[in-house]
Amino acid sequence: MHAHDPRGVRPTGPAPVPAPVPGPGGGRRRARVAADHGATVTVDADAPERDATVAVPPPTRGGAATAGPGATAGAAGGGGGGRDRYLDLLRALALVRVVVFHTFNWAWLTFAFPSIGVMFALAGSLMAHSLKRPAGSVLRSRARRLLVPYWFFAAVVVGAMLVHGWRIHSWPRMLLWVLPLADPPRIAWAEQVTDPLWYIRTYLWLVLLSPWLLKAFRAAPRACLAVCGLLVVLAQYDRLPLTEPALTPAVDLATFAACWLLGFAHRDGRLDALRARTVLGLAALCLAAGGWFALTHPTDEGLDLGEIPLAQALWSVGFVLVLLRFRPRRLSRVPVADGAVGLLNARAVTVYLWHEVALVLSVPLIDRMWDVPFFEAHLPLDATWFQFLMAWPLIGAAIVLTGWAEDVAARRRPHPWPTGGGGRRDRARARRRM
Repeated sequence: MHAHDPRGVRPTGPAPVPAPVPGPGGGRRRARVAADHGATVTVDADAPERDATVAVPPPTRGGAATAGPGATAGAAGGGGGGRDRYLDLLRALALVRVVVFHTFNWAWLTFAFPSIGVMFALAGSLMAHSLKRPAGSVLRSRARRLLVPYWFFAAVVVGAMLVHGWRIHSWPRMLLWVLPLADPPRIAWAEQVTDPLWYIRTYLWLVLLSPWLLKAFRAAPRACLAVCGLLVVLAQYDRLPLTEPALTPAVDLATFAACWLLGFAHRDGRLDALRARTVLGLAALCLAAGGWFALTHPTDEGLDLGEIPLAQALWSVGFVLVLLRFRPRRLSRVPVADGAVGLLNARAVTVYLWHEVALVLSVPLIDRMWDVPFFEAHLPLDATWFQFLMAWPLIGAAIVLTGWAEDVAARRRPHPWPTGGGGRRDRARARRRM
């Protein structure tokens, strides 16, 4: 089954981001990284964009219009028209959860916080906002902001595979390293670092389909969600009339399409227009159904949502309904935490693409530390949590060395460590060029 964490993140896979990475579940499941192996989610290309006020939703039964999510963004974000700090926080938590999952491989994390579904919902909300502009310019902008960092990553990975003796057997398939509409060719040596690419592929498909998905959803939201449910049932039971290489992308797309559509609903104010008890009831039903299906359909990896598309979809939808409908009235400002959240949002694609590389590189780095008597005596070099800690400086290095590609893609002035998400003038200049 392919909406799972590795194959990998067959996530989550996220990953489902863990699966991907998330993989599907917040990052896909990956083979555990351990020293004896010698050496696997939001990521969201929309992260640097401001979350502006949304359109007023349709009238409620009483005839009055209910304020959409943008109305509460001011309370949560500390001012109207700025970034939505609550959505930024969710995206940052989802990214951290992806890294945790791919370090410790704890299947229960796919239940505790389905990060990939959350990241797709956040991206869908921002995409709906962007589509107030002409669709062509939006698609070019979104694709550019995703693909430029991806091309930098692809150049490094393909170069490393060639150095390790890989030979290109199909030049047409190499185009998937340029436009990842399916899984690009790779060798076993690079499987762990490339497993997260399923999320990039699924995100790209949803972006390309969004102009038509948004029109259909606004015309018939219930029917669109019902079609998503039907497709994920067919995916779960291997009844999609497709073969590889189209099958795997279709399964991932079916698994997370409903979360993307709920992002549309959030942006249009439809979720806020629903009564709280209605949303809670729907969320409880989805969570109960998803949990029951996972319990009755365990995989070789145990209760890992990344390996069970239908359970993944239901559980993610239940979580997303609650997270996007019930927002904190205000978020306390903690400078260090706010800086970390800002950095993760401004470099979301970079963190997602390079976190598995950091985990792989942490293994030989820790191996070298065993040769230093002081480190061997005083550091827990054999602990997985120590590897997790060591991965973050390497992720930081990736942000400094490659994160500027996200600024170039967004047409902003490159910044090595953008904890504030970029200056106002840079963002205004980027919007004018989009």
